[in-house]
Amino acid sequence: MKARLQILLAALLWSTAGAAIKRCALDGWQIAGGRSLVAGLFLLAAVPATRRRPTRTVFLVSVAYAFTVVLFVNATKLTTAANAIFIQDIAPLWVLLLSPLLLGERPTRGELLAVPVYALGLSMFFLDELSGGQLTGNLVALASGVAFAFTIVGLRKLREDGPASLAWGNLLAAAMALPFGAGPSPTGLDLALVGYLGVFQLGVSYLVFTRGISATPAVEGALLVLLEPILNPVWTYFATGERPGPWALLGGAVVLAATAWRTLAPVLGLRRKAAALSPAPAPGTAPGRAPPPP
Repeated sequence: MKARLQILLAALLWSTAGAAIKRCALDGWQIAGGRSLVAGLFLLAAVPATRRRPTRTVFLVSVAYAFTVVLFVNATKLTTAANAIFIQDIAPLWVLLLSPLLLGERPTRGELLAVPVYALGLSMFFLDELSGGQLTGNLVALASGVAFAFTIVGLRKLREDGPASLAWGNLLAAAMALPFGAGPSPTGLDLALVGYLGVFQLGVSYLVFTRGISATPAVEGALLVLLEPILNPVWTYFATGERPGPWALLGGAVVLAATAWRTLAPVLGLRRKAAALSPAPAPGTAPGRAPPPP
């Protein structure tokens, strides 16, 4: 139970990004740079494994992660928080396309069935009436999802060096974003929001998630984190009154359904295979019960 609560806490912290970014008066570059600088320093201080000198692979994954977080913050500033998070969460589609090339993994039939569903969900985000800025934001969110897919694939190759890539990736993101910041001078509220995003929304969430997922079945953990995209637009609505469009809501539901299917399909397939291989019950006995003694 404790491990599941840790995963839920991580998803809850992640889900607050949209509301905090929208409430902050700084521009996307300032928020992305400040948030990542705080998060990178926090992870270096809290996780000793992140202080090792990065290898070439760690650096490449750090670059992908840096693009992910910088693009996501700017997408959230440009379009609705719902569009930004749901479009980024189409990353599993790009992972399916990249895995055969970078990991040598061939997708299963169930995963291939999810591809057109992801594509359908993605198309719906562009059916609402969008301003020029929102359309740009959707495209930036799409790029963030692609970068996130490279990050996921890279983390699977790194395994033990994953924490180092996230810490250095945040510092790299700060170096990338801060020089482009051209927004207003920060107020006390802006600094508090950036500090919260760095320490809690990125830093603490990572720590509790890694502890929780280590003691939770992978499928259950993947389903629990689906709470993040569901709650993200809810908190944003309460904080700013922002309402996602009807097509965006429908597209988000389709994306969540595709992710849930992709997560559960391998498990359901294994259970069906196990049931098919199990011996049939003896005549006169109920399934799952031993035959009566002679």
